Amino acid sequence: MSLKKATLVIVLVLLVDQISKIYVKTHFELHEHVDVFSWFKILFIENEGAAWGAKISDILPLSDRAGKLMLTIFRIFAIIGIGYWLMDSIKKKGSQTLILAIALIFAGAFGNIIDSVFYGVIFNDSYGQVATMFSDDPYGSLFHGKVVDMLSFPMIDTTWPEWVPVVGGDPFTFFDPIFNIADMAISIGVGILLVFNKKAFPKKKEA
Repeated sequence: MSLKKATLVIVLVLLVDQISKIYVKTHFELHEHVDVFSWFKILFIENEGAAWGAKISDILPLSDRAGKLMLTIFRIFAIIGIGYWLMDSIKKKGSQTLILAIALIFAGAFGNIIDSVFYGVIFNDSYGQVATMFSDDPYGSLFHGKVVDMLSFPMIDTTWPEWVPVVGGDPFTFFDPIFNIADMAISIGVGILLVFNKKAFPKKKEA
């Protein structure tokens, strides 16, 4: 895959990701949702941490603000590394499978970095109101933005039977995570590397 095609993949993912995030941010209040199907809903949440909402401040003795800054800086260094891996793979004429996977991972990581770096100074708060883009009263500062998530697939949303020990009567949801297009791109890219590992990293034939 050429650099031009890899760039096209990245641009398309970034456009869909950012358009969907900006639309949700400017049309939904925080935690507002729309049921598309019984198993799929648009549910607006904001993630201040990494995957699954994990925060560095939960692990290290840091304030939430310092932990958020450290996470954003880590993401920037990570995407630089992924970008180098992508360019090196293209230069060395790596397999199309490998380059597509890296391009998806790069695009997804870049999409979430845009939120983390810029959203805090672009939007105002979403608590009890629909946010305004380019607000005069932004909710945060540079490098302290929150990642917008909105895709929810509660394929099973029910209650544990009363006879089940410990959890009986508690609500049960199958596939609880709420994510965004950027997360999907990263997951698909990693999935391609795992499932099509032999195509991504073909062994060179011996002379």
